[in-house]
Amino acid sequence: MNYHRPSLDLAGAYRDACLAELQALKPGNVHVFADIGETRVADFEASARASASAIGQPGASVGARILGAIRATHETIGWNTNLGIVLLCAPLAVAAEAKGALRAALAEVLRGLDRNDAADAFEAIRLASPGGLGSADRHDVREPPTATLREAMGEAAGRDRIARAYLTDFEDVFETGLPALRQARAAGLDEPWCATSVHMAFLSRFADTHIERRRGREQAEAVRARAAEIIEAGPPGPASLATLLAFDAELKKGDLNPGTSADFTVATLFAAAIMRLPAAGT
Repeated sequence: MNYHRPSLDLAGAYRDACLAELQALKPGNVHVFADIGETRVADFEASARASASAIGQPGASVGARILGAIRATHETIGWNTNLGIVLLCAPLAVAAEAKGALRAALAEVLRGLDRNDAADAFEAIRLASPGGLGSADRHDVREPPTATLREAMGEAAGRDRIARAYLTDFEDVFETGLPALRQARAAGLDEPWCATSVHMAFLSRFADTHIERRRGREQAEAVRARAAEIIEAGPPGPASLATLLAFDAELKKGDLNPGTSADFTVATLFAAAIMRLPAAGT
C-alpha cells in the first residue's frame, strides 16, 4: 500500500492533527473542556500553526524540522508547548515523503539519522527547556553530540517513551494508537471522541513517562491503572463523558499531566492523515 501522494499537505496535516487533539477530552491534559492553570488551549493552537511549516518543509532533515518547529514555537509563544509532538512528528513527515508503506519508510529514516540531526535536536531541546530535563552521563543535550540522534535517544529510552519510539520504529503509534483509532472510527464515533479513545489507549496501557519524570513511577502507574479501569467499564464516548470529566479533574487536582500520552495522540492522528485512514462517517 502506497500511503503518500506528492500533493499531501504535510504542514496542514500536522497542524490539523495538533488542533484535533485539543478538541478531545484527554484526562489530565490541555483540551477545550478545561485548561491547566495558566496553560491555555490558545497557546497550543498558536504553536501548532507556528510550527507547521517547519514540520512540512519539503526535503528538510529530521533535525532541521525539529529545530525549525521549536524555534517557531519559541518565537510565537516563548515557552514549550510541543517538544514531544515535534520529536514524534518530524520523522513521520520525512517518512511521508518516501515511497511505499509509512512504517517501512519511517524505519529507514530513523536508521539514517546522523550527528547533524542530533545537533539540531539538542539545540531544540535546550531552547524548549522541557520540565524534568536533567544532566546525563552521555549524550547530554548541553554538549556537542558524539553520536547520531537515534543513538542519543537510546540513552533516554528507559525513562522517556518518546525516546524509546526512535528505537522501536514508533511501535506505540502503529500497534497501540492506530488500532485504537481504527476501532473508534469503525464504531462511528465523532473525531474528538476518536482522539479521546487514542489518548486513553496510551494512558491505560503504559505508565506515562511525563508523569513519571515529574511525580515518580508509583504515581504514573496509579494513573495507568485507573485509566485501565475506566476503559474496562466501557469505551470512550458520550456515555462516558461524566466519568472522563471526573478523571480529568482528579488528575489536574493532583498535578498529574499525562503529556506523553497526549503527544503520542497527535503523532497517531498525523500518521493516520499520512496513511489516509477513513474519517468517521466515511
